[in-house]
Amino acid sequence: MLTLPNFLTLLRIIAIPVYGAVARLTNTRSDLGAVLDPMADKLLLLSSFIVLGFTDAIPTWLVVLVVVRDVIVVCGYGAVFIVDHEWMEVAPSQLGKLSTFLQLFTVGFALMTLARPALPLATIDAIIQAATGAVTGASGVQYIYRGLLWHQQRGSVAKP
Repeated sequence: MLTLPNFLTLLRIIAIPVYGAVARLTNTRSDLGAVLDPMADKLLLLSSFIVLGFTDAIPTWLVVLVVVRDVIVVCGYGAVFIVDHEWMEVAPSQLGKLSTFLQLFTVGFALMTLARPALPLATIDAIIQAATGAVTGASGVQYIYRGLLWHQQRGSVAKP
């Protein structure tokens, strides 16, 4: 069933690209916005996965994978700063962007499945979830590799 919270989540997911397009068209970028906007988007996506996981609309293994991947990326980013005393540039990879797209698609599809449970979508749902899991895992490995490579290029000994 499409309840008000589900509708608002779906509306926000649809609006995400619009916010970015408006900011680019009006050239209204800021350093704070560059950090806060992706964080807000990621928190919305993670909370959507967690809530849909509790309703069994998204399988537990996928919820855990998405959450753990993001925790590892954030903790790894912090660890690189602590060790190297230098911030690593945060730039999403193409695989990371594909992962985010598939995660958003998975949330949208899960909401549609909840709204229309009579539709025979189990096979399509399983394929979407498997693709999302594979790309999310691969992008997590890619970000770990990028972090290790960045650290290695700066030397393995911490700077004073």
